[in-house]
Amino acid sequence: MTAIITPFNEQGEVDYPGLEELTEHLLKTGSRGFVIGGTTGETATMTHDEKIQLYTKFAQIVNNRVPVIAGTGSNNTAQTAEFTAEVSQIPGIDLALVVAPYYNKPNQRGIKAHFEAVAKKAQIPLMIYNIPGRTGITIAKETIVELAQNPQIAGVKQCTELEDLEYIIEHTADDFLIYTGEDVQALAAKMLGAHGVISVASHIYGQVMRQMYDELARGNIARAGKLQRQLVPKMQALFMYPSPSPVKAVLNAQGLAAGGCRLPIVTLNKEEKQQLACHLGLNETALFNRLPKELGVN
Repeated sequence: MTAIITPFNEQGEVDYPGLEELTEHLLKTGSRGFVIGGTTGETATMTHDEKIQLYTKFAQIVNNRVPVIAGTGSNNTAQTAEFTAEVSQIPGIDLALVVAPYYNKPNQRGIKAHFEAVAKKAQIPLMIYNIPGRTGITIAKETIVELAQNPQIAGVKQCTELEDLEYIIEHTADDFLIYTGEDVQALAAKMLGAHGVISVASHIYGQVMRQMYDELARGNIARAGKLQRQLVPKMQALFMYPSPSPVKAVLNAQGLAAGGCRLPIVTLNKEEKQQLACHLGLNETALFNRLPKELGVN
């Protein structure tokens, strides 16, 4: 699944024609679902009304072809529950992605109570978003397993160590949706029994990642492993500056409308683009010219 960016036009507004073009490109290059309004979508800088409009129009673009997960979380439990209930009413939104309540730093009992309160008001299933590097708190693997018993909580996007992923997979039902949010774990997570990856790199390397998972499904582990090893440095390069500025720079160079970033994330400057191109194995001026819409690996 792709955690899709939000394209902005020169006025800083959501570029809906650009979003539609990008969505079609990602479907053609192997994405089997989307997270809209996640970290990569910059919705921390969007108003309530912008998010509702974005989710509504995106669901119409996708038109039930693949699952759509919409970000609804915040560090305010009551506000999160209210917004999740509102997003639940949008046709074509299948799950709500609810991030751990950042800044407040609740304990595990408080985290559990937060998700239970949101689940009580939601009319669509929730997916827990555990990303300690951004929230400042970690949802313990045992807490996730406890929350998985709630019939309204359907899965987790996990951005921690593989050992945590192993524990969650082992101690939850087979239909509990488990995704890594770390591109570099894409293959290992799938081999451990996770459902897949919610990816940023798939904006650029979707065909290669799809090939990697297809090779794994065919039992060609050596080929799948080689593709993952070749992808890792490129995946890491896409996070060498605050995300989503690197992936937006590449998309713009490919002729796909991504636009700039909203403050406090700044768009890459000339020197940063040159450094990114170098780490992606491209000519240093490549990100100022037109790139092919699918970058391969060796």
